[in-house]
Amino acid sequence: MAIVHFGLEQQRFTGGVTEIEIDAAGNVAQLIAKLDAKFPGIGPLLESSAVAIDGEVVNDAAYEPVPPEAEIYFVVKAAGG
Repeated sequence: MAIVHFGLEQQRFTGGVTEIEIDAAGNVAQLIAKLDAKFPGIGPLLESSAVAIDGEVVNDAAYEPVPPEAEIYFVVKAAGG
C-alpha cells in the first residue's frame, strides 16, 4: 500500500487527515480519482498540484505510474507574478 501525505490546504477536504494508506496501483490520475471518491472535492486541487513520488517531484504527472509501496506528496504549485 502506498502512503499519501496531505498538506494543510488539502486537509480542508480530508477533515484533518494528514496521511492515508491506499492501494495506488495504476497512475497518478487513477490515484487522484480514488482520493476524490474518498474525500469529495479534493480531486481538482490535486490535479493542479505537482506530485512528489518517493522524493522525486514530477510536474504534469497524470500518467506517471505509481509504485505500489510509494510515498506520495501533492505539492501546491506556487504562483508567480
